[in-house]
Amino acid sequence: MADRLEITAELIDYVCQHGTRETASLKKLRHHTQILPDAEMRVPQEQGQLLYFLIKAMSAKRVMELGVFTGYSTLWMASALPDDGRVVAIDKRNNWQELAETHWQEAGVRHKIDFRIGRAQGVMQDMLEEGEGSSFDLIFVDADKKSYTAYYELALKLLRTGGMMVFDNMLRLGDVIDPEIKDPAVDEIRALNARLRDDERVVISMLPFSDGLTLALKAG
Repeated sequence: MADRLEITAELIDYVCQHGTRETASLKKLRHHTQILPDAEMRVPQEQGQLLYFLIKAMSAKRVMELGVFTGYSTLWMASALPDDGRVVAIDKRNNWQELAETHWQEAGVRHKIDFRIGRAQGVMQDMLEEGEGSSFDLIFVDADKKSYTAYYELALKLLRTGGMMVFDNMLRLGDVIDPEIKDPAVDEIRALNARLRDDERVVISMLPFSDGLTLALKAG
């Protein structure tokens, strides 16, 4: 078996310096987020670049984000969209809305973001009832981990054929492989990982990247 690369902090720094194109607006929001007590909830810079890449590669115009925090990942995605594209950004709290709105406005992408406060499941169900099924190109899931399977089933209905889900935190910092850890969020992630592996409605790729990302493409 070939040797596997050890991902060090120095190597991640190199990736960020040479493998991302973080704009001044993104850098400013990242720095403002880093000083917050909950800073660990921000997606990493290289993950933001991947979301940007996927949106561009898919020529996506309708995107959904579950879990907004300060809007750093939202800004990456909105920046990738065409002028008539939209991100429906859903968060159950508005604690950081002012910070997010300020930076979205300064970056010139506020008109591409439909920010909604509420429980993601409820908002997604409402959209389905309003006839928005099969209308999204990409859905980024980074909200309540204990609800990931519910998000998955709703996202399948909201995505068009060929659309993609991106699930964050699918390795839970390695907790998924530790049988001693009994935690509802970890149990939910384990269950979803097993479901995704066996579900022929999607084509998957699990990446040992950041805290584990799984890409799930809605099959025809």
